[in-house]
Amino acid sequence: MSFQSKGNAISTAGVLISLGIIYGDIGTSPLYVMKAIIGDAPISEVLVYGGISCVFWTLTLQTTLKYVLLTLQADNNGEGGIFSLYTLIRRKANWLIIPAMVGGAALLADGIITPPISVSSAIEGLRILYPDIPTVPIVLAILTGLFLMQSFGTEIVGKAFGPIMLLWFTMLGSLGAVSVLHHPEILQALNPYYAYNLLINYPNGFWLLGAVFLCTTGAEALYSDLGHCGRPNIRLSWSFVKMSLLLNYLGQGAWLMTQEGKLLTENPFYGLMPGWFLLFGITVATIAAIIASQALVSGSFTLISEAIRLNLWPKVKLVYPTNVKGQLYVPSINWLLWLGCVGVVLYFRESEHMEAAYGLAITMAMLSTTILMTYYLYTKCKSKILVSVFLGIYLAIELAFLVANLSKFPHGGWVSLLIGGLLLTVMYIWINAYHIKRSLTDYVRLGDYLPALKELSSDETIPKYTTHLVFMTSAANPKEVDAKIIYSIFQKRPKRADIYWFIHVETTDEPYTTEYKVRHIADDDVIRIDFKLGFRVEQRINLFFRKVVEELVENGEVDITSRYHSLSKQHLIGDFRFVVLEKFLSYENDLPFRKRLIMEWYFNLKQFATSESKWFGLDSSSVKVEKVPLVIMPAKLPQLKRVMA
Repeated sequence: MSFQSKGNAISTAGVLISLGIIYGDIGTSPLYVMKAIIGDAPISEVLVYGGISCVFWTLTLQTTLKYVLLTLQADNNGEGGIFSLYTLIRRKANWLIIPAMVGGAALLADGIITPPISVSSAIEGLRILYPDIPTVPIVLAILTGLFLMQSFGTEIVGKAFGPIMLLWFTMLGSLGAVSVLHHPEILQALNPYYAYNLLINYPNGFWLLGAVFLCTTGAEALYSDLGHCGRPNIRLSWSFVKMSLLLNYLGQGAWLMTQEGKLLTENPFYGLMPGWFLLFGITVATIAAIIASQALVSGSFTLISEAIRLNLWPKVKLVYPTNVKGQLYVPSINWLLWLGCVGVVLYFRESEHMEAAYGLAITMAMLSTTILMTYYLYTKCKSKILVSVFLGIYLAIELAFLVANLSKFPHGGWVSLLIGGLLLTVMYIWINAYHIKRSLTDYVRLGDYLPALKELSSDETIPKYTTHLVFMTSAANPKEVDAKIIYSIFQKRPKRADIYWFIHVETTDEPYTTEYKVRHIADDDVIRIDFKLGFRVEQRINLFFRKVVEELVENGEVDITSRYHSLSKQHLIGDFRFVVLEKFLSYENDLPFRKRLIMEWYFNLKQFATSESKWFGLDSSSVKVEKVPLVIMPAKLPQLKRVMA
């Protein structure tokens, strides 16, 4: 669910929206963090105090300082997220596309791991009341219902998210505060000495960072949802969220110390709850887990839409289910995520097993953000010392988390890396194929063909193809046009028309740009329209083109009345026809192995993508799709010898 913040003003509604759509992932981490830290070890003061100290300083350094205070400054006209950050700095160095791709793939992988672990952790609390209850079918039913709901949009449900998450965080803080009041000595755990003692002196203590890291896995969402809530609302709401989380972690620590010397047999999160409160607490926890999952699913849709604009993902179908700005549904990604979530649940079955797969991918995303943020900070402050300090601190922290998380690899961490790797492979293929195709696209000067276009338009010996013929051109220079378009007009089948229109679409680094320019290249014969659209604007070219033509008619710049004598007397509008050129890989290619592999996989993936005409929102009844061969490296023909008959 997306909401566009109104300016940068703090408002009650803005804070509530922030609670509802940003903190689902990080807000449900108390369900499993302390349980993961304790694991199978006997409960001890070193482990409990050290674990809480690590959690506190991780939330402070990683979430508060890096994301809330620093990274939120990097807004792209109010929009955030790793691809928005990349668009701000991509002209600084070409290689920055690599951390952007790695981070994007890791965040998508996180969208497959988080829903199962959040929902499973909540539902497993029912075992306290019903020890033999099968949780896997319940988890699968909840996740399936969640993904079925996506196609209807989440506007109505989204409005309830804020109050529910307010209740959730109030419950977290209250349960923790009661426990802390009974055992105030737990407050000593905030001393960084306990974190140091755990990591250095406790046997294999360093490797517990993999469990500690789970407390900050939702930090990327703070930045990704910047455009939905606004920086001031996020910062204000985070102060409340962080206090609620810390109170709950401290409360769990206080409860754990009452079990000192024993092995952990139940989730300390539910251990805080009195028996009479348990069913209500589990219900609220389940709803909070669903909200956390919803936020990640919606975030994945936004991430894919941005990746498409940056030529990092196939042009799959995008659906806008409501009129709310930012509401987006991507069917292919929705069911891909659903399959991934079902697979994770069926493979791991228990949340404690899922913890092993969780965290490794998101560490890669955070490292990617650190690299991109370093370049952004340097462009703003120009201080190599300050930028080096930022890079040094966060590389050290996140590399430590990465190394610790690598210990999870054989126990399930390979799952998240496999998912992220597959997604990264698709991005690699798509961006490389885009550059290969672009390097082979030939352009010609349109001015050289204007006399021929005028002659063709008035040549009555050729049947008229349409009154208005419209081509999509990739030529950024208004004086040029694709050579394949000229071939299509004059040679494929001579296409006689009264007016030739050429449309070029440029995707800008700003999110919501909607601008256009009109150039009359030849009066009443050739017109070019250049659209500049933001990377979050739906490319409904058919509607945009119609709107532009209406304005041109109102201004008297063009006459679209039919040129057929019998129809012009009736003042009827002439017909419009779009011609879309779709490339296919020609057999007449002799490619190096790498390029051949990339292009073969590109065209295999393209079968699942939306066609060019549908992507640009063109009316299928007035579109002609022409296939043109893509010849990258012409194959060398053998010498042919003529033999006399």
